[in-house]
Amino acid sequence: MHPLSLPRLYLLRAVYLLIALGLAMLVGPGIIHHDKPWEFMQGVVNCMLAAFGLLCAVGVRYPLQMLPVLLWELIWKTLWLSIVALPAWRAGQMDQNMVENVFACLLVVVIPIVMPWGYLIENYWKRPGDRWRGAAESPATRA
Repeated sequence: MHPLSLPRLYLLRAVYLLIALGLAMLVGPGIIHHDKPWEFMQGVVNCMLAAFGLLCAVGVRYPLQMLPVLLWELIWKTLWLSIVALPAWRAGQMDQNMVENVFACLLVVVIPIVMPWGYLIENYWKRPGDRWRGAAESPATRA
């Protein structure tokens, strides 16, 4: 497997940075200053988004090691769009909040474009996984 080109790495870094900055502006102020306790789901969503933004900030420095973070983003948004938004649209049951979320989720189209699929397949699909047991003893160590 050939190493990724420097422009491709910078493109990945730009996506991580865009996500990290966008989430910092979107949820950062609420994380730092919120006047009243959040409702359960609002707290879950805001904290997950903040964690995702921080992981994307790490991705600016380590773009290849953080690829699973982008893959997670691609998968959950694709699932949500196909399982939640599409049936609601077909049934004519989309409210304003859902429409806004659809447009936010559609920004995910950038990820498959910048994702280094060859690298991802070689390193996360074809490469052997980590061992499940301790190292096997050699005949010399048993005696």
